[in-house]
Amino acid sequence: MLLAESLAACGSAPVANDAQPSAPLTSPAGLDLAQVNIRSGGRTHVFTVEMARTAAQQEQGLMNRRELAPGAGMLFPFDPPRPASFWMRNTLIPLDMIFIRPDGSIARIAASTVPMSETPVAVTEPVTAVLELRGGRAAQLGLREGDRVSWND
Repeated sequence: MLLAESLAACGSAPVANDAQPSAPLTSPAGLDLAQVNIRSGGRTHVFTVEMARTAAQQEQGLMNRRELAPGAGMLFPFDPPRPASFWMRNTLIPLDMIFIRPDGSIARIAASTVPMSETPVAVTEPVTAVLELRGGRAAQLGLREGDRVSWND
């Protein structure tokens, strides 16, 4: 079962006031999961993403993955914000890379990046995060530079 299907199957139930908060959800790769919302054209698109927080997690990224569900992705947060450069070494599937400014607006969308390429995909302005989605999803949803991105963390 795909990760997104697993999460959708869980649903949410009311929690009693005295209940302890549940542990954060993690992906099969052991990464924390978070919800990302992209506001575009009057709609909000919701994704369940893996959080690549550490340098090692960010270096690994989505390498060697054979598929990525339409509602899934990976978020690479940066603190402090900085220019970012990515490549597709050992990445088997095309990805859309969405570079997010500190104010939450999209600075750049690198659409359907080439699998296995070592050509840098970058922005020179400081960004607070990069969101990777399945290649073609940004165009499919009509996402554009300037759209707003937020996530729970």
